[in-house]
Amino acid sequence: MPFAVKPNQTVLFIGDSITDCGRRDHAAPLGEGYVRQIRDLIAVKYPAHNLNIINKGISGNTVRDLFNRWTDDCIQHQPDWISIKIGINDIHRWLRKVEDQAVTAEEFADLYNQILTRVRKETKAKLVLVEPFYMSLDTKTDSFRSLVLEHLPSYMKTVTAMSRKYKTKIVHTHKAYQNILKHIDADQICGEPVHPNQSGHTVIAYEWLKTMGW
Repeated sequence: MPFAVKPNQTVLFIGDSITDCGRRDHAAPLGEGYVRQIRDLIAVKYPAHNLNIINKGISGNTVRDLFNRWTDDCIQHQPDWISIKIGINDIHRWLRKVEDQAVTAEEFADLYNQILTRVRKETKAKLVLVEPFYMSLDTKTDSFRSLVLEHLPSYMKTVTAMSRKYKTKIVHTHKAYQNILKHIDADQICGEPVHPNQSGHTVIAYEWLKTMGW
């Protein structure tokens, strides 16, 4: 499969803290996570591509936040590609019953569908959906981590359904992390289950690029 991203295209990444990764402060403008790694690896293999990479991740965001900033931070840029990675904050706040911030699986699906509908109607962009993930194997105890892993599939199914509906690329990060955790200690890729370290970000970058035919 040839590399899906063509020369001189604009690729916009949007999502939560995992996408943000310092892009609004010490690591501006791309952050120090998977977005920068993707940019750097593309430049190594395709140095003449001259891509415009935009990072619009904001720490703490849910799909509701993306919905509310979709015009300014996505549509107006008219990118060739939009990569969306969202969902873990939605799950956390629903499980913790955070007042006015909890996002149910049903609302997650509804708002995700609405932002993708806007992409189709208001841009010519192609889409890459990165599924939410959780770096833990704790499924045998009545812990918060096991609850996240229990409810995560409901949100992942939405991403899969949206990918089929809108014929997008999809990056299966949760499966990749779960496989890795069968062979190495979690500390090698993350400090806690939500936020990958640099090695953990390499997993996202690798899976994203593999999906795109890099």
